[in-house]
This record gives sequence, structure tokens and C-alpha cells, in this order.
Amino acid sequence: MHHGAIRQGQRSHALLLAVLFSTLAACSAPPSKPVPVVDRNSSVAQRAPLTHGAYQVQRGDTLYSIAFRYGWDWKQLAQRNALPPPYTIYPGQVIRFDGQPAPLATRAPVTARTPSSTVSRPAPVATKPVQTTPSPVAKPAPVPAPRPAGTPPAMPSMSSGWQWPTSGTVVSRFGSNGSLNKGIDINGQLGQPVIAAADGAVVYAGSGLRGYGELIIIKHSDTFVSAYGHNRRLLVKEGQRVKSGQQIAEMGSTGTDQVKLHFEIRQNGKPVDPLKYLPRR
Repeated sequence: MHHGAIRQGQRSHALLLAVLFSTLAACSAPPSKPVPVVDRNSSVAQRAPLTHGAYQVQRGDTLYSIAFRYGWDWKQLAQRNALPPPYTIYPGQVIRFDGQPAPLATRAPVTARTPSSTVSRPAPVATKPVQTTPSPVAKPAPVPAPRPAGTPPAMPSMSSGWQWPTSGTVVSRFGSNGSLNKGIDINGQLGQPVIAAADGAVVYAGSGLRGYGELIIIKHSDTFVSAYGHNRRLLVKEGQRVKSGQQIAEMGSTGTDQVKLHFEIRQNGKPVDPLKYLPRR
């Protein structure tokens, strides 16, 4: 009886160990479905150029902001939609990404308003005709055609070199694929100056691009544009020329959860690493 009780106890102990090991193995086995990983350091998800469907222009849009939003080079997007210079677009117009012809527009383009003045004409007065010798009439000087609102002036060649758009530490770096950052994030203080990284013309200033907050886009040449997001206040307007180092905004946290500047450089519509262009600190 004593030996039988021992053997029974050993069997019970072995059974307990087997159950314990099987439980641990089940806990360590990989789950049937992978757990999604979210990159919380990314300000704006990377997006390949959209090549299907279309977009209906909203008030405040420019060709440059639409191209920026959907990953296009603005020149190629203009060519695809047969838009000649100065690339005027207007609310209700359809911009296509798939190469199909857009429907005919029903609204007139938005152009700059010219203030008009009413001039009262004096009543005609009867006078005796006077014979005079006609004098030669000078030909009027040519007057340049007015430029539609939101269209930047002609751009000179890009200035050599870039400079940092603000002071601070880079808290998020450029990522070249997946859902990584299209630019860099620089931390700072609320209201801190944000400056133009190079000479150029403002082609967008507003908050219509989701994920960027109060955003400025500057065209530097036919190849390069730069973008400045999450600002508290914008100090420039569309169509305005800016110089390298000129303050264009105040740093803020619009469209994000912390005070920082999101800065991008795009070459022919494609995001590139700003740290390869900015001077070493």
C-alpha cells in the first residue's frame, strides 16, 4: 500500500507538470492574426501618387495644394488636365488623376477683384467748332495682363542652398517608404518664428490639407517646393514673394498634438529627405 500510494502520487505530480507545460506553450504560441503596428512618430502618412478617380476643386484650393495632397508633380498634373499657364482653377472644376477627360466646367474662374469707381460725366455743352491742326497721337505703352488670384509670379532660378526653417531639435526624421514621415518634425516654443528655407513664392496658405494644420507651401523653382505645417499663425498670403530667412509663420500645434514644425521638401512632386539639403548644425 505504501508503494502504491507513492506511485499514485508520482502519476498525479507528472500529470500536473504536463498540464502546466501545455499551458505555458499555449501562452507563448504566436497569435493567429498579427497585431497592427502604428507609427505614432509619423505626422502625415506617405502616399503614392493617386492615379484613379478625380477631385472637385473647393474654394481655397490651388493646383499646387491639390498636387501636394495627392502626391503629384504640379507640372504633370497640369499637363494631364490640359491646364495652360497660369494654371487657373476654380471651385466646382474637376481635376482628374486617371487621364480621362474632365466634364465641361459650369463656373467662371476666380480672378482677382479690381475695384471699380464711378465717374460722373458732365452734361454736353454746345460749342462752336474750332479748326485745329491734328497732332500726332502717342501710342499707349503695353500694359501687362492681370494675374489671376492665387497664381504666383514667374520664378527666377532657385537660389543656391537652403537654411533651417526654425530652431529646435529634430524629433522625427524622414522615412522613405510605408507609413513613415514625408519630412522632418522640429520641436520648439509656441509662437516661435518659422522662416522660408529659400527664396520663392507662396503657392498655398491655409488649413485645407488634412493632417498639416495651418500650412504654407512655397514654390522655389519648377523642380522644388517646400512645406511648413502645424503653424499657429500664417504671416504670408498666396502669390506673395518671400526671401530666404524671411519669417512666414509662427510655430504652433494645429493638426497635431504637440508644438512643432513639420517641414518637407519635394522634388518634382516626390518627398525627399530635408536633412540632405539643409546645412549641418
